[in-house]
Amino acid sequence: MTETKDRSRVERVRDSSRRIVRELGFMKPTVGATGLPISAVHALIEIGGLESLTPAGLGEILNLEKSSVSRMLRKLVVSGEIEERENPGDARSKLLSLTAHGRDMLQRIDGFGRSQVEGAFDHLSPEGQGVVVAGLDAYAEALRTARLGRQGEAAPPDVEIVAGYVPGVIGRVAEMHGRYYAKPYGFGRFFEAKVAGGMAEFSGRLDRPMNGLWAAMRGGEIVGTVAVDGEDFGPGIGHLRWFIMDDAARGLGIGRRLLAEAIGFCDRRQFGHVDLWTLRGLDAARKLYEDFGFALVEELVGDQWGKQVTEQRFRRVGR
Repeated sequence: MTETKDRSRVERVRDSSRRIVRELGFMKPTVGATGLPISAVHALIEIGGLESLTPAGLGEILNLEKSSVSRMLRKLVVSGEIEERENPGDARSKLLSLTAHGRDMLQRIDGFGRSQVEGAFDHLSPEGQGVVVAGLDAYAEALRTARLGRQGEAAPPDVEIVAGYVPGVIGRVAEMHGRYYAKPYGFGRFFEAKVAGGMAEFSGRLDRPMNGLWAAMRGGEIVGTVAVDGEDFGPGIGHLRWFIMDDAARGLGIGRRLLAEAIGFCDRRQFGHVDLWTLRGLDAARKLYEDFGFALVEELVGDQWGKQVTEQRFRRVGR
């Protein structure tokens, strides 16, 4: 492909992007009949989709500076769309959630947004709709990849979150765990076999309504998983298990999407609380758990995985 053709494609994408922004009404000071700026609309969508979120987590998702997020949140608190409460996982931050007024506003936002998309889809064939969905997904992910400093890498293909059993998931979960924990903790075949055995047992209970499993699929391959076991710890308690990502899929936001699916499931099942066990030292995972409202409640030294390690129990109280 020549440089001229590359430049032509770039300019066409820029032109299309400008037209999309204008057609969606993003040049106006407020969106639709909400009376809210676009940043506040996006904030309500993200907070509502995750039930609760920290300001830092919101800023990461929206790609906004801390000061901008703080100003926006103050206005949303004053106007009654969101409320703040203590974060049991971090006394320095708050947990954000929608008020009843905020949920009503989110319904209006969703209705307005869906009507825009459905109106446009009326003028596209089913094949054209598929091209739009795949193209926008790929482009949005490519923009994010470039922003994070990975311009030299190929943009990841579309990622789909699939609920339920996927052929090969038991072995893949064991493989990802085995590879990830081998170097930092020295875990070997005992650990990998125990993970595989636990997943195999759990898969036989997936037809029960209190249990759930989600796999991130990219290019037909499983690149991440998470599960909720609603029976392991007793009635009314969720157990978040087998949250793991392939090394090549880390840092792309896929893990956050998986965790959002699992937490949404827990909230719909109305668990009294959700627990997870992890190991001390996994700071990136801990930050993500805390963004979703988990707090450290117990720490102990054990050797159930074949090596002596410090295990940590995190808990998220039901909403």
